[in-house]
Amino acid sequence: MIVGYARVSTKDQHLRLQIDDLLSAGCEKLFTEVASGSKNDRPVLKELLEFIQSGDVLVTWKLDRLGRSLRHLVETVSLLLERGVGFKSLNDPVDTTTAQGRLIFNIFASLAEFERELIRERTMAGLRAARVRGRLGGRPKGLSKEAEKTSYAASALYQEGTLSSGEICKRLDIARSTLYKYLQMRGVEIGTKKGAKLEQ
Repeated sequence: MIVGYARVSTKDQHLRLQIDDLLSAGCEKLFTEVASGSKNDRPVLKELLEFIQSGDVLVTWKLDRLGRSLRHLVETVSLLLERGVGFKSLNDPVDTTTAQGRLIFNIFASLAEFERELIRERTMAGLRAARVRGRLGGRPKGLSKEAEKTSYAASALYQEGTLSSGEICKRLDIARSTLYKYLQMRGVEIGTKKGAKLEQ
């Protein structure tokens, strides 16, 4: 079965274009959702992933309709592949039912891994810089191991100053309030010239 997934971020936007293209692509069943792409909880997407079965193909209008970040996209499509489900984006060169499409997806997966390595390297560089300045680090009270790693990455990226706070939140898949909480826990001064670019 060919299954389509269409999403818009707000009720002011329209699903009609996506739905028309998905139907033209042969989708036999459609799942539609109104939800921000940055939200962790998308109930319709969850329902779709529970519904879809081995041998099916999931089709979206564009990659950003499915994944809230490159990492989330790669994780979701990898899960589909493990279950024997194909994935196709109508407006991107990704179609895991073909050899070329699988190659493109593997490139995306490599980019996601590269991004994770960059974050790890920047985190370690930030820790070294903090030690030089006399802050030895340690886990802030109340953070899990996973949150601790994310807080390191957040402080390193923020202090590097090449990304805006919004871009950091998207890259690390965290809310802006969480970013500022991590920065405060790490003793990072917020809003300085050395910090992340301020939002316009």
